[in-house]
Amino acid sequence: MSWIRCRKGHQHWGHRGAAGLLVVARGHVLLQLRSRHVQLGGTWSIPGGARERGESAQAAAFREAREETGLNPSAVEVVTEHAASCGGWIFTTVVATVPTLEPLPRSYGEETAALRWVAADDVETYPLHPGFAASWHAGLADLAEGLEEKS
Repeated sequence: MSWIRCRKGHQHWGHRGAAGLLVVARGHVLLQLRSRHVQLGGTWSIPGGARERGESAQAAAFREAREETGLNPSAVEVVTEHAASCGGWIFTTVVATVPTLEPLPRSYGEETAALRWVAADDVETYPLHPGFAASWHAGLADLAEGLEEKS
């Protein structure tokens, strides 16, 4: 994998785009604190990363969630996908639910400093990764709140 510059001149990780997994449970979302040695370390986001050749967004999101958090994606129910484009480069957020606030893994990949269930209303109080913050404001927050009402 390597960096790519989109048509807008922004730099992104992954020539084939990237994907992440937003897990929602009982009005909370699972956030990942990015470790200090990765780009924008110290910010909160969702597990995710570059898509591999021939890999669907869902497969990439699940693989990255396993690698970065130890989370077992087979326990989630996929609800929808939300694609955000920047100059032709696409990040797809796979939105999924679990019925309860699952216990979090005690060990995880080197890209993760911490995991936390965060109330959807409190997400914006965290120092967010800029890309995740933009997607959160562009509709993921409303989607997470809508899923809360159904649970």
